[in-house]
Amino acid sequence: MEGIILYSVISLGAVAAISAMVLFFIAKKFSVVEDPRIDVVAELLPGANCGGCGYPGCRGLAEALVKGADAGNIAGMLCPPAGSAKMAEIGKVLGMEVTAGEPMVAVLRCGGTHEKAPKKTDFDGPSKCSIAHTVYTGEKGCPNGCVGLGDCVAACAFGAMYVDEKTGLPVIIEAKCVACGACVKACPRKIIELRPVGRKSRRVWVNCRNTEKGAVAMKVCKAACIACGKCAKECPEKVQAITIDNFLAYIDPKKCIACGKCISVCPTKAISATFEMPAPKPKPVEGAAEEVKKEEVKQ
Repeated sequence: MEGIILYSVISLGAVAAISAMVLFFIAKKFSVVEDPRIDVVAELLPGANCGGCGYPGCRGLAEALVKGADAGNIAGMLCPPAGSAKMAEIGKVLGMEVTAGEPMVAVLRCGGTHEKAPKKTDFDGPSKCSIAHTVYTGEKGCPNGCVGLGDCVAACAFGAMYVDEKTGLPVIIEAKCVACGACVKACPRKIIELRPVGRKSRRVWVNCRNTEKGAVAMKVCKAACIACGKCAKECPEKVQAITIDNFLAYIDPKKCIACGKCISVCPTKAISATFEMPAPKPKPVEGAAEEVKKEEVKQ
């Protein structure tokens, strides 16, 4: 009996030793030596894993940057949350120059507040925009308007969004937004757009995505774009930043000079801006100037 136990222990020990040796040689044979620069670059990235760069997480971008540097091209590989300063630091590690992208910010393109677009139904289902969107047009009846259940807020890893209970619409905190685009991907209605921050943070945009005809759109939302074309006519001829397509106006941020002339002519106030237009100067009353001159002469 003791002999059997001894032989069993020796046999199992021999099998374990041989297996260990086989695994050791296999590991050596198929081992992959990882470039140490990947760890250095990954440490410089914010670690948010938001996907704004288009790669699977920060480590995925780090690997792509190192691989691109070896190939001599890292164009287009940027991390929005990292910012231009941090990307420049990464460029130094890789021995390449990183071209900083234009600063961007998320913009909500829906003006359907509770006041402008009152609820017509109640949604009794999972509190997710993606689900509600597939079921029906929404509580307000607009097929292109904000559903208001906060999928965009949940997708933001930087706390740059919240849903305003008074309006029922998401609010974007510009100071915290890193333009990662997570909210853009999360919104099933595609009402969030990344737009250039603009000179002195001046931005103008059409605050609507409804592509229905004006009369139909106005039935569900008083702030809807009715594609009247007044904004396009008001836009300076040399600029021509506004186009009308599919019953919806759009302001091209690359062309717009943020003069704000289109804002005042929009009959539904569907155009929003980050600045307030100065009040128009009162027109002089006819004959008033002459009366003033006469009074001055008398004195």
